Amino acid sequence: MNTATKAPWHLWAVGIMTLLWNGVGIWSYISTQTGNLEGFGMSSEAIDYVTGFPAWADALWALGVWGAFFGSALLLLRSRWAVVSLMISIVGLVGTTVYQRVLTELPADMSGWGIAIAIWVITLFLLWYAMKMRREGVLR
Repeated sequence: MNTATKAPWHLWAVGIMTLLWNGVGIWSYISTQTGNLEGFGMSSEAIDYVTGFPAWADALWALGVWGAFFGSALLLLRSRWAVVSLMISIVGLVGTTVYQRVLTELPADMSGWGIAIAIWVITLFLLWYAMKMRREGVLR
């Protein structure tokens, strides 16, 4: 007999909060791709930097933000594919971080570590959480 494990209340809290957080990443990515960066409060140097990413760095950024966003959505849908999506997100995050922090020099107004650390912490937490929910049978 196969009994479904009931979703704990915190799955919904984590899923909704990270979906909103990752939605900001999607908004940033789409705004950059469409050239609609007014309202971001970025310097012209920062705008030139993000709009000048080479295609491979852009692709890694896309993997990072879309993987995380779909990971959160799949978590809410209780799909085991949330883990795979979040692993893809980590690949994108590693690539983007290497490009920004190792291969290029960030503009002064983007060189702080605060948001970068927050993105890493939240993404790693989300992957750990999805793996834990899969192990506990919450994700199908």
